[in-house]
Amino acid sequence: MIQCPRCGIQVTELHPIEGDLAAKLQQAGEANLPPEVCAGCISDLRRTAATSSGGVLMAQERAREQHRMTLWKSRVQLIKQARNSMGQKMYAEAAIAYEKYLKILDIVFEVKKGEKLRPEAFKESARHTELTVVASVYWDLMRIYDTHDRYHERMQNSAKQLAMFVQFTPIYPDIIKKAESFVRTAKNPNIVKNFLKLADKERPRCFIATSAFGPQAYEVQTLRGFRDEVLKDSFLGRKFVYFYYRISPSIACSLDKHSWLKPAVRAVLRTLIKCVSR
Repeated sequence: MIQCPRCGIQVTELHPIEGDLAAKLQQAGEANLPPEVCAGCISDLRRTAATSSGGVLMAQERAREQHRMTLWKSRVQLIKQARNSMGQKMYAEAAIAYEKYLKILDIVFEVKKGEKLRPEAFKESARHTELTVVASVYWDLMRIYDTHDRYHERMQNSAKQLAMFVQFTPIYPDIIKKAESFVRTAKNPNIVKNFLKLADKERPRCFIATSAFGPQAYEVQTLRGFRDEVLKDSFLGRKFVYFYYRISPSIACSLDKHSWLKPAVRAVLRTLIKCVSR
C-alpha cells in the first residue's frame, strides 16, 4: 500500500497530475502540489480546476462588460469634443474624436475585424436614438474627408455608412437637403451623388414605426409593404405618404426623447396593421 501525499489515505497506486491540470490548479491558487496523488484526489482536483476555470471566465466576462460600459459612457464627451472642434473649424481634431467614437461603438457592439457597424446593432430601445448620432457623425466625416484628396477612400466609406444609417433616423430629410447642396461645392461630387443614390435606394421612411419598434421589426416591414403595394397606387395614397413624410420625423424624434410613449404608439400601430392586413 502507498500513502497519498495529499490526503494521507493508503492506496494501491498513485496517479500523476497532468500538466494542463496542474497549470489550472496553480491559477486557482493550489500551491505545492505533489507530482502524484490518489485517484480520489485526482477527481477532487479536477472538480476544483473546473469550478475555478468557470469562475475565472465569469470574472473575465464581467471585466469586459465593465470595460464596455465605461467606453459607452465616454462616447458622450468625444461627441461634444468633436462638435466643438467642428464649430471652431478644427476639422482634423474633430475627425480624430469622431473616429474614436466609432471605434468605441465597434468595441461595445463587438464588430468583428473586417466588418462594418450596422444599424441592426442598435436593437435596444435605449440605444435606438444613437442611430441619429451615428448618422450625424458620418455626415460630418464625409465633409471633413472631402477637404483632401488623400482621404478619398475614407470619404467613400463614410458616405456608404451614412447612407446605411441615415435612412433609420428622423434627420433623413435634412441630411438629403444638405447633401444636395453640398454636391455643388464638394471636391468629390461623385461620392456625394453616390450617397444620394444609396440613401434613396429602398428608403423605408417609416419614421414613427421605426422609432416605436426598431428598424428591422416585422411591424415596420409590414407597414412598408402596405405603403409600396397599396398607398402608392392611388392619388390620395401618394398624397398621404407625402404628408406623412413631412410630419413623421418630428413625431419620431419626440418618441425617441420620451420613450414612455412608445408602448401606446406600438399598440395603436399594431391595431392599424391588423386593419390593413385583412
